[in-house]
Amino acid sequence: MSGLSSRNWTGGEESRSAESATTANGTVTMNIGPYRLPNNLVLAPMAGVTDRPFRQLCRRHGAGLAVSEMVSSNALLWGSEKTRRRTDHAGEAEPRSVQIMGADPAMMAEAARYNADQGAQIIDINMGCPAKKVCNVAAGSALLRDEPLVARILEAVVTAVAVPVTLKIRTGWDHDHRNGVRIARLAQACGIQALAVHGRTRADGYRGEAEYDTIRAIKAEVSIPVIANGDIRTPRRAREVLEHTGADAIMIGRAAQGRPWIFREVAHYLATGQELPAPPAAEVHALVREHLEAIYAFYGERTGLLMARKHVSWYTRGLAGGAAFREWFNRLAGIEEQRTHIESFFGELELKRTRSMAA
Repeated sequence: MSGLSSRNWTGGEESRSAESATTANGTVTMNIGPYRLPNNLVLAPMAGVTDRPFRQLCRRHGAGLAVSEMVSSNALLWGSEKTRRRTDHAGEAEPRSVQIMGADPAMMAEAARYNADQGAQIIDINMGCPAKKVCNVAAGSALLRDEPLVARILEAVVTAVAVPVTLKIRTGWDHDHRNGVRIARLAQACGIQALAVHGRTRADGYRGEAEYDTIRAIKAEVSIPVIANGDIRTPRRAREVLEHTGADAIMIGRAAQGRPWIFREVAHYLATGQELPAPPAAEVHALVREHLEAIYAFYGERTGLLMARKHVSWYTRGLAGGAAFREWFNRLAGIEEQRTHIESFFGELELKRTRSMAA
């Protein structure tokens, strides 16, 4: 495992910042500004994924914080249907964290004010996205190449709002320019109140394995909470990353797709050292049904149909007959058909399990 090859770990509970605390049941909590999170597990912001229904689902299954999809700093887009959905926080648990993206300090400051007015209680700044369409406009992780601009953006946003401001970065632009430690020092000096670090450079994209030594070095340099991100797919890996880096929290992204209960599994393992069994088909069935209904209500039939396909593909990975079902499901033209086929697919799985147990 890249960055975890040595078991001569430093960090751990002794080096955690004063912003973290351990409860009587072994749960580590964390502060961001005035907000005490119930644990140190964070759902990563993911465009097209971490909409309100998914954030709410992950929070109910153990995420202590769920960060929204990124909202552009371009005010011309704020009236769009997409942005209105991304700034819709009705019924969400507090604190509500919204990520903003852009490269102009004044526009980023205005975006922060706009989202705070819309109900955001934490503003998160995106300097970690490696997508070409983001980096091509000098935003996301492209900003890591320009440290003076980073400082101007951070200062502008922190000054613009009364709510806490957090930052998400990568370890650097490429392997020859891993400047994550310098960016972290800048962030702390500018008033950033928590820092999430993905253990890859912008040049890496999502290829190869995440490395955690840079995150450990960042944690050693700053006193603000540090959140480790990248390739945290299992409860065991979550504990290894926390111990290796000394980070205050972990952030989970792709591993939560089709598996929102991963937060419950990680929380249980960190507190007890015991792994929970995989949820039975009946529980997954109920969860998928609930999630799809929330998607349909949130998006309406046309967009809801498309969003459902994406999430059902993730939920059915690794399940018997899942590949054939996904191929069929993605051809369905209405949400009633989707409902019917979900009931049939999971009902068959549950029936097979019942017969197997009776045999």
